[in-house]
Amino acid sequence: MMAMMNRQEESVYNLIPREEVTPEKPPRYISRFRESIRLETNERKKGQRTMGPAKVEVPSPQEYLHKHSRDAALPEKKPFHYPDEGRRRPRVPGHDERPPMGLHSRKDFVNTNAVDVITAVPRRPQPTLVDTKRGDRQPLDPSGLVPKFVRKKEYGQVPEYIVKRNEEMRQAQEEYDAYVRERLRRGALNQMSEQERSSILQGLKQNWDELHRQYQGLSVVTDTAPKKHRKERLETEMKQLEKDIELIDRHKIIYVTNK
Repeated sequence: MMAMMNRQEESVYNLIPREEVTPEKPPRYISRFRESIRLETNERKKGQRTMGPAKVEVPSPQEYLHKHSRDAALPEKKPFHYPDEGRRRPRVPGHDERPPMGLHSRKDFVNTNAVDVITAVPRRPQPTLVDTKRGDRQPLDPSGLVPKFVRKKEYGQVPEYIVKRNEEMRQAQEEYDAYVRERLRRGALNQMSEQERSSILQGLKQNWDELHRQYQGLSVVTDTAPKKHRKERLETEMKQLEKDIELIDRHKIIYVTNK
């Protein structure tokens, strides 16, 4: 590359003088909208927008800022009057003033006060409660240790809602007894004897014992469908027997319908 450049520089053609040709510049581009843009730009401009007014009036040296010239003007001072000036009590007399001597009293206030104090009933101290080892005291009445509820008029009486509920239960029992007597009179109901009731109860218990024995003999692992179904069947039958036993054991009198 360097050899090629050297050969070009040492060419004999370079010895021939050449005429320098100055390239002609194209004419400068001027937009045809230049004038309209200049007018629009001048219309948007506002004078004194950022730099303030072009000319500022210089204040006169004689008009300098005086002391208290900018203080707020206070309203005119007026004499003060109390709103209740006509209804106010008279002032307290001074030490060198004496009250008017128009009224006189012969009452001995010192002896009267002494007699009142001597004959007065002493005030009972307020009950207090000490609840700390340092002797902190508080009133006893709001502490909850005073039996206030037992002093109420309704203390020891049956609440009204319980009386109402007992009355409703009594009426319901009377209606049921009347219904049973009517059915017995017509022969539609028969009362189960105590022997029959005990026999049925004993039979239910034996059935439950038998099912419980079978349930205890089941496999611990219920990995097949028959085992699972048998276990669920035994549990269902045992629950039903428990409900029947509890029902018969709770009711001493049982009526049987005649079909």
